[in-house]
Amino acid sequence: MMSDPESSLEPESDAPREPRLGIESFIRRRFLLGVGFGILITAAFIVLSVGSEVLQSLKTFAWRLVPLILALSLSNYLLRFIKWHLYLHWVESGAMSKLTSLLIFMSGLSMAITPGKVGEFLKPYLVRRVNGAAISVTAPIVVAERLTDGIAILVLAALGLLQIRHGWMLLVALGILFVTFTLLIQRRSLIESILRRFEHIALIGKRAETLERLYESTWKMFRPQKLAIAVAISVVSWAGECVAFYLIMLGLGFPASAHLLFAAASSLAIATMIGALSLLPGGLGAAELSATGLLILFVGSAHIDHETAATATLLVRFATFWFGIALGLIALLSSDWYLNRINNAASQR
Repeated sequence: MMSDPESSLEPESDAPREPRLGIESFIRRRFLLGVGFGILITAAFIVLSVGSEVLQSLKTFAWRLVPLILALSLSNYLLRFIKWHLYLHWVESGAMSKLTSLLIFMSGLSMAITPGKVGEFLKPYLVRRVNGAAISVTAPIVVAERLTDGIAILVLAALGLLQIRHGWMLLVALGILFVTFTLLIQRRSLIESILRRFEHIALIGKRAETLERLYESTWKMFRPQKLAIAVAISVVSWAGECVAFYLIMLGLGFPASAHLLFAAASSLAIATMIGALSLLPGGLGAAELSATGLLILFVGSAHIDHETAATATLLVRFATFWFGIALGLIALLSSDWYLNRINNAASQR
């Protein structure tokens, strides 16, 4: 389905297209390679964290909290789906039922295992299978999702400034980058003049219409009001995972306190950011090591040891990252059958 990237950049018709490859064929190498890498990294993390002590900590965990923790992770996914569906409406991608939109969005969760989540560009291809929407119209949605998620995580990470004074310069620098990018996107006349200036270059000239569609969708999604709505949804959704991390800390026997909540929130947010910036598949390794170290830093080495911090990190990664991968894989395998059914029904009309 994505094996021919060049053809995906050509002008596309409004009619739904049959898939060139099954979803299983598309994900086999990428997904299994990512999962294999993830298993190796997770196993190495347990061993390096003194595996026997980590397993002992797991025995004392209050497992009755697991349903609530998973519910918070699920709320994150559902809120992000609302944002995804709004984006489809804002860029005028065409008619699509909420069920189909949800299945496509959930399928994208499985692609979190790919480096930098680039595999999530699978979603525009699935949208095209449903209603023929040009990929150049819907592809910017994936970028907008990542950027608004990044802003939300930056806001949550800033909570760490209430606890310590380290790292604030990095947060400010990232914030300036986000603001600069947003302001630049809104300079429509400037961007359009730049595109026109480079039209004489053969490679760009052939893709001029595609680039215009890409920018038009991006401009629509980053209008101030729409950006504010998307960021607000992202803050609430990712806050759910931060609260889940806090519950994990309570399940490991830590007393409830505002300090612990802020420590858990900022640790997970900053670790998520570091994992994303590492461009490793799913941020594996970078996110785990960062979360463990930050948790010790924020909570205080006098109150939490390395093994307990590593246990908390493993639990939150299974409850958020791996839980999402599992749900995404189920949706992905189901969507191939479901979308083929839609296409067959449309062709028989």
